[in-house]
Amino acid sequence: MARDAEDTRRRLLAAAADEFAQRGIAGARVDRIAAAAGANKALIYTYFGNKDQLFDAVFDALVVSTIAEVPIDPGDLPEYAGRLFDRNQTHPQALRLLLWHSLERGGMVALPEAVAVSNADKAAAIAAAQRAGRLPDRYPPEELLLLVVALSMLGSAELAPADGPEALSRRRQTVTDAVARLVARDREEQRCG
Repeated sequence: MARDAEDTRRRLLAAAADEFAQRGIAGARVDRIAAAAGANKALIYTYFGNKDQLFDAVFDALVVSTIAEVPIDPGDLPEYAGRLFDRNQTHPQALRLLLWHSLERGGMVALPEAVAVSNADKAAAIAAAQRAGRLPDRYPPEELLLLVVALSMLGSAELAPADGPEALSRRRQTVTDAVARLVARDREEQRCG
């Protein structure tokens, strides 16, 4: 029985991710989610509480899987941005869910704990690399992280479709080049450091 419940919960999360990515929180309907999952609508309330809590569960799962699949490497932020770019290509729902979260909840509620912890850990890794002189410190760690993540998203096919693998490869190269320039030491820093 526990296996069936876990399978149903997994199907509901997958169907909810599709629904929220397409329509946002306000436009999503639990009836459609339940139908797509082949489950009773009441199970959404049993497992998740309400539609907002279901969105939070979907968003948390997205964050946790992204953290696991794309760990930060403060010693190579350009390639980290490239791996985030790759993840956005293979998981197009991710950017859409992030945008919906920002549009419908931005500034109104605290970030989910998984996001806050992940961001704090990444910023701490960047700060340590800055203190060690491996990264320039012209930007605060949190802002540098935001810039790197934003650049990785700008190349997403969700925002600007690429015409074929060669165009996508060029776009990825543009992302990694932009981050490389962002973290490059200027000539004065190189002379002093």
